[in-house]
Amino acid sequence: MFAAALNRIETSASAVMTQRARAMRAAGRDVLALSMGQPDFDTPEHVKDAAKAAMDRGETGYPPLAGTEVLKRAVQEKFRRENNLDYALDQILVSNGGKQVIFNAFAATLNPGDEVIVPAPYWVSYPDIVKYAGGTPVFVPTEFQNGFRLTPEALRGALTPRTRWLVINSPNNPSGGCYRPADLTALAAVLADHPEVRVLTDDIYEHLVFDGAFATIAAVAPAIADRVLTMNGVSKAYAMTGWRIGYAGGDAALIKAMAKMQSQVTGGACSISQAAAAAALAGDQTLVAERRAVFKARRDHVVARLNEIPGLRCALPDGAFYVFPDCRDWLGRKTAAGARLENDGDVAERLLEEREVAVVHGAAYGLSPHLRLSYATGLATLDAALDRIQAFAEGLTD
Repeated sequence: MFAAALNRIETSASAVMTQRARAMRAAGRDVLALSMGQPDFDTPEHVKDAAKAAMDRGETGYPPLAGTEVLKRAVQEKFRRENNLDYALDQILVSNGGKQVIFNAFAATLNPGDEVIVPAPYWVSYPDIVKYAGGTPVFVPTEFQNGFRLTPEALRGALTPRTRWLVINSPNNPSGGCYRPADLTALAAVLADHPEVRVLTDDIYEHLVFDGAFATIAAVAPAIADRVLTMNGVSKAYAMTGWRIGYAGGDAALIKAMAKMQSQVTGGACSISQAAAAAALAGDQTLVAERRAVFKARRDHVVARLNEIPGLRCALPDGAFYVFPDCRDWLGRKTAAGARLENDGDVAERLLEEREVAVVHGAAYGLSPHLRLSYATGLATLDAALDRIQAFAEGLTD
């Protein structure tokens, strides 16, 4: 027998597709994986040096539950410097990756039947974490034409007496859409009449905004800032996915409750990783801007090529390192191998089996018919994969 809660969740679709690609490569197939959101750069040298220095100093014991003082001060200064947010140290929590921040928040606050508004498309883990915690995700579709942003009217229509959270992810995974200050101000105006609703803003792609400036809701709407949990991490900006450090700032009582949850799930985050994360946040940020420029060039190249492929339509994302093309014109057609494409899941499956390109279907993110492709890999790999996708499209028949 297993816990009934396991029946409420699924394994991450992007992780499943990436693992399939690895298994196929291990079996000798030439699979190109555009399924995982992991920067292809290395962790900066000064960050690795900080980790080595921490080991040499003997910082290898149990860390403080909520984060080392050095890292919490670095997070505190980062929030002030980059976001104009002033969090006291007891308003900051360090966790084992950004996903644990989200798990802590929902597990510490949701009761059965409580609702969490999740705009679609969404990162695959939000709804499953809500469901595991006993809550109910309420999905609100967004539109291609509106940059995949939640509108105030749609938010107002989704709110009920059971609503406890709104999730904002900007730049968005999978669409790359970003909320502008005016968008966030308008959403905050709706929430002003609902003091029982908190906002979880997932800012993990903050440093990968290509067009315009990044904005976060607690800064642009201070009237509701005490209800905002501002979540971030070092994985994407500093190519530190394996170091597993996420952090958040918010109301002290909420942070205390999240730390209580963390105390029984994992305890404090790895002490060596915390030293590395402090160096990343407090150190020279030049490399972040340089890598952002590389991602922007890739974005422009990939979007241009996708829009040349018959049957695909791809918006220019504002940030992150994903594209989310619409593949509806492929549905109902047959592949070169004779398989009929009924939905975007079929498209992803046949791209993998027939053309050996791993992507993730849009249904996994709550919005079909789309595909998510990550361009967090080199141009040579991207072009080879796009060549195969184009050949796939040209081989479709009615």
